[in-house]
Amino acid sequence: MNPDPQSPRKRPPMLLSMVSNGEKVTLIAIQAGRGLVQRLADMGFVPSVEIVVVNNGAPGPIVVTLRGSRLVLGRGMAHKIIVQ
Repeated sequence: MNPDPQSPRKRPPMLLSMVSNGEKVTLIAIQAGRGLVQRLADMGFVPSVEIVVVNNGAPGPIVVTLRGSRLVLGRGMAHKIIVQ
């Protein structure tokens, strides 16, 4: 059975730190302690939010946009955010 060519292609889950510049992804989960999960939620990182990676230049921080805001995350934080 061939997949529907009109449906968006699902990608496997990955860490936000692995996403390339210009890619749009959807947040699935955050694997961190309660404090960091709450801090990221306060910044707008909640399940199903769309994130666009503006700059992922290793080894520095990652610049993303979500809900019209540009945010800078440390690489350690980005390693805990799972997207698809």
